[in-house]
Amino acid sequence: MTDLRTPPVNDGDLFSERARQYALEKPLQRIHILEAGCGWGTGLDLGGRECDVTGVDMESPELRAYTCERPDLDTWHLGDLRTVPLPPRAFDIVHATYLIERVPHAELVLDRFVAALKPGGLLLVHMRDRDTAFGFLDRTLPRWLRASGRRRRPRTGRPPVADRRGRARGAHARVPYPVGADGAGPAGAEQAPAGEPPPVPAAREPEGAGPAPAAAAPRPVPVIRTSPPPAIYDRVASLAGMRWYCVMRGLVIAEEYTSRQSLDALPRFGAGTGLADLLCRLVSAAGRGRLTADHSEVTFVIRKPENRFARVI
Repeated sequence: MTDLRTPPVNDGDLFSERARQYALEKPLQRIHILEAGCGWGTGLDLGGRECDVTGVDMESPELRAYTCERPDLDTWHLGDLRTVPLPPRAFDIVHATYLIERVPHAELVLDRFVAALKPGGLLLVHMRDRDTAFGFLDRTLPRWLRASGRRRRPRTGRPPVADRRGRARGAHARVPYPVGADGAGPAGAEQAPAGEPPPVPAAREPEGAGPAPAAAAPRPVPVIRTSPPPAIYDRVASLAGMRWYCVMRGLVIAEEYTSRQSLDALPRFGAGTGLADLLCRLVSAAGRGRLTADHSEVTFVIRKPENRFARVI
C-alpha cells in the first residue's frame, strides 16, 4: 500500500529515520549504504551506528570536487553509472537524491541499484517529477532563468575518515590534510590515492641553504551550488514512471510523498512571492490539467522483497 501526501518532515530527516529503523532491525549486522548521486546532497544520519558508505555518481569536475569534500564516504566511483562497479546484493540501503532525473538511461541505472540491493533492503529516492508544470519549465526555460535559490543543508554525518579508525577510503581516497589543519596527516606530506604511483620527492637543497618553508597540501575548494545539477528527465523520472517501474520489478512502495521544494525556491520568479506558483498554474491550465502544479518533487521509500518471486497484489 502506498501513502501519497506531503511529508511532515523534509526528505533528509525522513530517509535518515527510515534508515535508523532498518538498522534497528539488524542489530548484529554492519550496515552498507550506497550513496547514489554522491556529488550532490547530504548523506544519511544513522545516529552513530557503524556503517560503510560507498558513493557513485556521473563524472564531471563539479561533482568530483564536491565528492572529494564529503567526509562520510569510505570509497567512491565516478563515471558511467551503467558500468561502475556494484557487487550484487551488497548494500542494505541505496540512497538516491536528485539523481534519477539527471542521468541518461535511468531505468538501466535503477536496475543496477536494485541488483546491488540486498533482499529486504531499502531504496530511498527523491527526485524532481517530469510530469509536472515545474518539470516542463525545468526542461524548457534557460538555465539562468530557472536556477534555484535553495542552498544545500549543512552536511551531517560521521566524522572525517581520519577520526574513524584511520582506514583507507578505497580506490578514490582523497589526499589527507596536514596535521596543522585538521589532523588528517603529517604536515606537508603528499599522499597519492590508492592505485596511483606515489609522488616524486623533491630534490634536496644544497648545504648551507636556509630551510625551505613546508608547503601544506592544499584543501579541495568547496563547491557552492545553488541548484541541483541539470535534469534530463527520462520516462521513469516521474510519479507514474516510478510506480510502473516498481510494479514491473516486483518492488514494494512503502511510502510516497509529494513536495514543492524546488518550486518554492525559484529566485528568478521571486521566491516566496507566489509568482513561480502562478506561472506553473498557468502552464497547468494551458495543458488542461495534464501537468499538475500542486507539487514539483516526489519521495519514495521502496523495499526490495525478501523473496524475489513475491508479488504485490
